Amino acid sequence: MQYFVVMIDYGRRGREAIVDPEITRREVISRISSGEYKNISFIHEIADSSVEDVTADIMIEAAVRDIGATEADLQASHFDHLHDLRKHERVKAHSATHSLKQS
Repeated sequence: MQYFVVMIDYGRRGREAIVDPEITRREVISRISSGEYKNISFIHEIADSSVEDVTADIMIEAAVRDIGATEADLQASHFDHLHDLRKHERVKAHSATHSLKQS
């Protein structure tokens, strides 16, 4: 059996260990990237009868995913901006043509 223990530190309010055998490594990374898990003290991977501290590895993976999402958002914004510019150019061209017809 394999599962993860994610220790969350709430400061003066204490700590909480999140232990759910159904949560996979990918799910832990996803929850960190989304901001659902914050203020993590440590992440331990329990496999059979051994315990491994995987905090650094998982935090790095979560950061890489977060950076990837940010770059995707920037790219989408750039494409939206280009689309808006083209749309405004079409409106200007249509207005100019319409003005010439009325003259």
